[in-house]
Amino acid sequence: MAIAAVALPIVITLAVMAFAWPAGRIAPRDVPVGIVGTGPATQNAVEGLARAKPGAFDFHLYADQQAARSAIENRDVYGAFAISGDSVTVLKASAAGPSVAQLLTDVGQQLADKATQQIAQQMAAQQKAAEQQKAAAAHSSTKAHKQAAAQRGAAQQGAAAADSPVKILVKAVDVVPVAAEDPRGVVFSSSVFPLTICGIIIGAFVTMARGLARPRHRVLTLLVACAVAAFGIYVVAQGFLGALPHSHVATWAILSLDLISISATAAGVIRLFGPAGLGLSAALMVFIGNAFSGATSAPEMLPKGVEDIGQWLPPGAGASLLRDTAYFDGNGGGGHLAVLILWSVIGLTAVMFGHWVMRESRGARDARTDAKTDAKTDVVASGELLPALPGSGVASPDRRHAHAHARRSSGDS
Repeated sequence: MAIAAVALPIVITLAVMAFAWPAGRIAPRDVPVGIVGTGPATQNAVEGLARAKPGAFDFHLYADQQAARSAIENRDVYGAFAISGDSVTVLKASAAGPSVAQLLTDVGQQLADKATQQIAQQMAAQQKAAEQQKAAAAHSSTKAHKQAAAQRGAAQQGAAAADSPVKILVKAVDVVPVAAEDPRGVVFSSSVFPLTICGIIIGAFVTMARGLARPRHRVLTLLVACAVAAFGIYVVAQGFLGALPHSHVATWAILSLDLISISATAAGVIRLFGPAGLGLSAALMVFIGNAFSGATSAPEMLPKGVEDIGQWLPPGAGASLLRDTAYFDGNGGGGHLAVLILWSVIGLTAVMFGHWVMRESRGARDARTDAKTDAKTDVVASGELLPALPGSGVASPDRRHAHAHARRSSGDS
């Protein structure tokens, strides 16, 4: 009753907070973006963004738009801003994260609106200066009438320029677009999240199945199950829904590796800790790995520290690597690949050799039990704890030896 009334509610509350807290704190934090050119308009834009959104962006300078496009395709930046005197071009990659792409589009519109406002203010200041010159010229001597007329003409031209609509245009270019069948990336994230639960199920099955007695049988079954399950997931995500349109074989391989890293870890933990390892695996992979993965937005949109934890766990590394492989030809996925391989090797090692660790610990435990049993048997055999037989005043040796032999046999069994 105490566990049901206290411990379980605490665990459930922490699980909900693990998912809800990062989602409620989504904001740009050192998101790498590019800046094209070094003109005054570009410098003003960078300074304005740094003041308006401190710590939101990590700026990278590029000579032209082609260099910025290459950086986006190589996963060096999420997007770039190309600012000129009359327009703002937003280079984005919706495949890298629809939420980040929308953020960059909104920031580009804000830059254009601010530039338009600055131009309007400059024109208003020019108009005001012209009017002041006109008033000063009206009180001058008659010799300056011609000069005043010229100034009035310039003031009228300035007023006409101020009345004319001047607006900086925004142009958004999607360098790496998301699949047309999944414009908001919902299918992608919905396909990634179940991988964690499926991997834990596979790991629990191969560890607890009675028909898989030998470790190598467990490992082989785990690898085959992950490969077949990944193929089924790919058929659904791409064949039916079109969310993974590129690099078909590589995408299937990454799905398989993602499942292997999760299932092997779960199987190894269960092998080492018994049934309690299942709960530990679920807590680590689902309530921390999935919640901190950044699959629905981007790792840089999560609170500091959370993104690092998520990318060092298989769910976060697998989601990022799958995005890199399906849309960016694997660019930027080297670190994520290393994380998945590391977890896979550790898990498979625990599955292969964990039975030796358990056998040694079980043997030590049995040895301690036998030592205690032998000690008790020796004490009983010495007759120190045996009561005297009724009516005789002493204990019968035959009965003492028979009793000690029975206790020893019971301990051995």
